[in-house]
Amino acid sequence: MKNYFDFSHLKGDLFGGITAGIVALPLALAFGVSSGLGPSAGLYGAIFVGFFAALFGGTNTQISGPTAPMTAISMVVIAGILAGFEGDVAKALPVILTVFLLAGVMQIGLGFLGLGKYIKYIPYPVVSGFMTAIGVIILVTQILPSVGYYPKEDMAFVEKFKPYAEESLLDGILKDEAGEGIMVLETFQETIKRAAEITPQQILQESQSLANTASSGVIGSLKVLPNALANINWIELSLALATILIVFGFKRITNKIPSELVALLVVSGVAYGFSLDYRSIEQIPSGLPVPHMDIFTEFSLGSVTPYIFTALTLALLGAIDSLLTAVVADNMTKTKHRPNKELIGQGIGNSIGAVFGGLPGAGATIRTVVNINAGGKTRISGMVAGVLLLVILLALGPVASQIPAAVLAGLLVTVGIGVMDYKGLKAIPYMPKPEVIIMIVVLILSSVWNLVYAVGIGLVFASLMFMKKIGDLTAKQSDVKNLSEEKAWSDEADFPDELAKSVFIKHIKGPLFFGSTSDFQALAKQIPETASTVIIRMDKMPYMDQSGLYAMEDVLIDLAKKEKSVLLVHIEEQPKYMMERIDIIPDLIPNEQIFEDFKDCLNWIKEHKTIKLTN
Repeated sequence: MKNYFDFSHLKGDLFGGITAGIVALPLALAFGVSSGLGPSAGLYGAIFVGFFAALFGGTNTQISGPTAPMTAISMVVIAGILAGFEGDVAKALPVILTVFLLAGVMQIGLGFLGLGKYIKYIPYPVVSGFMTAIGVIILVTQILPSVGYYPKEDMAFVEKFKPYAEESLLDGILKDEAGEGIMVLETFQETIKRAAEITPQQILQESQSLANTASSGVIGSLKVLPNALANINWIELSLALATILIVFGFKRITNKIPSELVALLVVSGVAYGFSLDYRSIEQIPSGLPVPHMDIFTEFSLGSVTPYIFTALTLALLGAIDSLLTAVVADNMTKTKHRPNKELIGQGIGNSIGAVFGGLPGAGATIRTVVNINAGGKTRISGMVAGVLLLVILLALGPVASQIPAAVLAGLLVTVGIGVMDYKGLKAIPYMPKPEVIIMIVVLILSSVWNLVYAVGIGLVFASLMFMKKIGDLTAKQSDVKNLSEEKAWSDEADFPDELAKSVFIKHIKGPLFFGSTSDFQALAKQIPETASTVIIRMDKMPYMDQSGLYAMEDVLIDLAKKEKSVLLVHIEEQPKYMMERIDIIPDLIPNEQIFEDFKDCLNWIKEHKTIKLTN
């Protein structure tokens, strides 16, 4: 651990960490509430991810914790798992935290595999569309709490789900009986008996769970928006609007004091001081965070398997988020982060955070910038921020529990506005159409369908379009014309006229890959009947992929059937290696028919031509 900690900047690190921790507090609470796990989950994530990512990471000044993109993905995970547990958070929590833990472990794996340096190759249109979608999701989903409307408390709305709730409860009984081996088709007596035990309270709870699920996400929020506007709680709306105005307005006065903290303290203080009738956030548990050992004791591979891809998306998104922030920190501090070490640190932080019930997080750009501007220079600043949040949790947990939910909704609205990629949106008229299509597809699918699948589809589309573009460009440079169709190369200027009809020369310029195989396969059709020898010049063919390899094999087999001799000139190392692997060399082309330069090849032709004439 020599030189691992640098205490020469302790004063700046303390002040930077304290400032970053203060900025992180309101956002951590807000992200926790919006995720569905409560404010404590956001706070625990900020504490553990922030502390351990700083301790083990590769960016000295980075401040980590729950971020808007990570929280948006977490919301998808949580909502999906809750739906399978009938909305019971207590029952679903072990599975949710296991997925978070798995994401952290995957990040550690990415770091150890040295993949940190490749994260930068994620296409910008995918990132842009995703970030703008995050903003749309946050803005739309926070409309309901901003106006004080909660679908599961609207009895007129909940009543619509009563028949579906009864059906769901009955389906649960039948599944339980099937698992117990009861022959329900022979007699329904046991089913009737169990159904009679269903209480109105159970039906109500199931109806509320279904109503909550139906109104979640962008589409669900828009569907119940008319109900929300018809039932506006003006106090809640006033608190949310006041929060938004202070956040944006206070920044015009000064940036030295976090406007989010000012809004939180001022609006919450007014609401509490004047005893306004507002909804407060969930109770924040007092005392030290307790590890959720049921993650391990109740682990079930079957319950986690459907979320493997989701966990991988969380891991990759956290990696992108963190490394982009690390680049910002590098530019500000004139330092160089270590990407793989940073991924390992983020993974450790997310893994430990999951065990203690925290939301997954990543490097947070705003908090990192605040830390640097306040004097933070080493990893100690990030650790201080985590410790500060733990102290606030222990000392002010009961006080923080009195914060109005509408205030946190207002804070999230400002986050949603800020997280959108306006640079990418403004560039739409000037961007290439394929990139615009990718960005819009990711934006729309992420907003109204599924964040995880949208990113995957965006990456596939971007990769295919990139491959096509590069293929088209390379194919233009990869000529496969014969000597009669282009200028002879310098060493072919003195080619004997008497051999012109019997020798066909093929030039390959550029890689032989999937984009140029069709041209190469047309070789047999180009060869005149008078040609008995084919020279394939590979001087300028540096690379051959598997498609090119098999195209080459097919052409050579075809030429062998027509009893034409094939000579290869100057094969580069990689193409030769590929051809040897499937025995094109020496089975189809003997080593004596492979030449380093054209002169040796021509001498071989003259010699063998003479032999044939003699015979």
